[in-house]
Amino acid sequence: MTVRLAIAVALFVVLSAVAWWLERRRRANAPSQGTTSTPEQLDRLDFDHADAPWLVVVFTSDACASCEGLYEKALPLASEDVAVVEIGFPARRALHDRYHVQAAPMTLVADHEGVVRATFLGAFSATDLWNAVAELRSA
Repeated sequence: MTVRLAIAVALFVVLSAVAWWLERRRRANAPSQGTTSTPEQLDRLDFDHADAPWLVVVFTSDACASCEGLYEKALPLASEDVAVVEIGFPARRALHDRYHVQAAPMTLVADHEGVVRATFLGAFSATDLWNAVAELRSA
């Protein structure tokens, strides 16, 4: 009887540890950030079209006049290779909080691993964004 109880306790401990690990893995914290004021790494699964090799994220806010039209400037880049996503505040506040976005607009270009390769703080010209993405894709 004691052996059965010991086996049951050991099995319970192992299953509890596996369940804890799976839950923690399911929704990990945002990738760690450096000391800069902009994200250096994104979790691609937080965004639509996570399988695209490149991701352009435009963080905007409803209260931001300079945010108007930026997503539309980025949208022509959308293709099988480039996902373009707008993350508006307050509608998608959770992602603004997750990546410590304190000001909008902020536009990030990330590679397939989620490493941010280009950042635009404030409004940008379509030409500047398109050139940055083209340079990164050709490198």
